[in-house]
Amino acid sequence: MTIKRIFSDMDGTLLNSEGRVSSENSKAIRDAQIPLTLVSARAPMEMREAIEALQLTGPQVGFNGGLIYQIVDGKVKPLHIDILPRKTAQTILQAVRQHFPQISVSYYDMTNWYCDRIDEGIRLEFNITRQAPTLTNEADFLAAKDNTFKIMMIALDNDELLALEKYLQALDLGEVSILRSGQYHLEITSKTAKKSKGIAYILKKEGLDKSQIAAFGDGHNDIPMFEMVGYPIVMGNAFPDIKELDYKVTRSNDEHGVGYGIRKYLKKIH
Repeated sequence: MTIKRIFSDMDGTLLNSEGRVSSENSKAIRDAQIPLTLVSARAPMEMREAIEALQLTGPQVGFNGGLIYQIVDGKVKPLHIDILPRKTAQTILQAVRQHFPQISVSYYDMTNWYCDRIDEGIRLEFNITRQAPTLTNEADFLAAKDNTFKIMMIALDNDELLALEKYLQALDLGEVSILRSGQYHLEITSKTAKKSKGIAYILKKEGLDKSQIAAFGDGHNDIPMFEMVGYPIVMGNAFPDIKELDYKVTRSNDEHGVGYGIRKYLKKIH
């Protein structure tokens, strides 16, 4: 088996609990000399630190596949875009604010993270990504943007998040994908925005076969990515139902699981 490209999720996977790429993971990725593409629910501005730390020059996948891009001369160069229809985004924002006022809600375009109040969820996300939100008034916020890639809802109470997810699914918004991306996060992107789309784009561009690629991930939004690759590797900290799938399991993100998985499974170095 020769692996010619690795795809990796970021939060809960490549990044540790401090939101950083560990020196152990960096060294393993450099030593492997296998090109790596980040495939994340994050926005480009939240991916930049890892891209620069790993000196990645190829295509990257943000917003769960809603944006395929490269960094060229320090700027985001879009290669493919899937956004939320503005009216759909408005419906979601207004419904969540009306029926779940205690839930933290915000959204992203290509260059900004918008909110209309600084609450517990916004502070949590800031601590994870170290990116400051763009604060706007409630009317402008609920009107959404023409180029909204992702709506993010955060709740520290799991029952609240489950109730919100059930409510949103019942709205039957056909244009969207609703996925848990972590313990506290529920995220909405375009239905056509999938991590697998980013992988398919790169496979076609580079002429790679499924058997030549591997992927690391920990969440339900990583399953479409896993299904696209010949060698899926699940993090030790992944949701139990994902670890029960017939995939290899590596160490947790706080135990440098990507680096360990590369050495153990991809380079056969123990």
